[in-house]
Amino acid sequence: MLTANYDQLGLKDGDKILDLGCGFGRHAFEAARRGAVVVALDAGRDEVDGVSAMFGAMVVAGELSSDTSLTATVQGDALHLPFPDATFDRVICSEVLEHIPDDLAAMRELTRVLRPGGTMAITVPRFGPELINWALSDEYHNVPGGHIRIYRRSVLQSRLSSVGLRVTGHHYAHGLHSPYWWLKCLVGTTNDTNVVVKTYHRLLVWDIMKRPRLTHYAEMVFSPLMGKSIVVYLTKPVVP
Repeated sequence: MLTANYDQLGLKDGDKILDLGCGFGRHAFEAARRGAVVVALDAGRDEVDGVSAMFGAMVVAGELSSDTSLTATVQGDALHLPFPDATFDRVICSEVLEHIPDDLAAMRELTRVLRPGGTMAITVPRFGPELINWALSDEYHNVPGGHIRIYRRSVLQSRLSSVGLRVTGHHYAHGLHSPYWWLKCLVGTTNDTNVVVKTYHRLLVWDIMKRPRLTHYAEMVFSPLMGKSIVVYLTKPVVP
């Protein structure tokens, strides 16, 4: 289940891409399938180990080349990225900045490691649906490592522009996921026994696994209206 659109990002075979805050690898795996040279970075050891193991499994399954130089996993800090300037052709940072107190420092680091002319996709929770989650439940965000801010699109784009990036577009994603999280916040975010939540979760799993036409069209309708995430696309200008 991707949040960013790699066609809109401009990812091409052979591009070097950084997936910052890779989690358990959904964006990294798709980039590798498209022939990119992938570096997946996360602060968590479990996440990094899990992505590394999956890359290995994809090689065994014949989904990826056995060339070990094409994928790498790194445990690191978004405020101090262990890469030289202008290392990457593409950067993706999905659902990360809302967790970082000094988000501008992270944005500056992302800009530093992106080459001039390269492109970036930033995704964060969308203002409206996220505001409802916060209103319904303190438990949703008031946890260690939880969300510490809600971005309006104008504020997010302004901050990204202030570090030297140019906004090229945006869209919203995961329209079917917002009601799920509203339900979770109503009954308790750790309550996995509620019958309505369980039923809705099965719907989301069905959508991810089968991609039926019904939910595909529902996503197209609901994402612009109440998509859980906003995706902003940017480029780093080439300075003469």
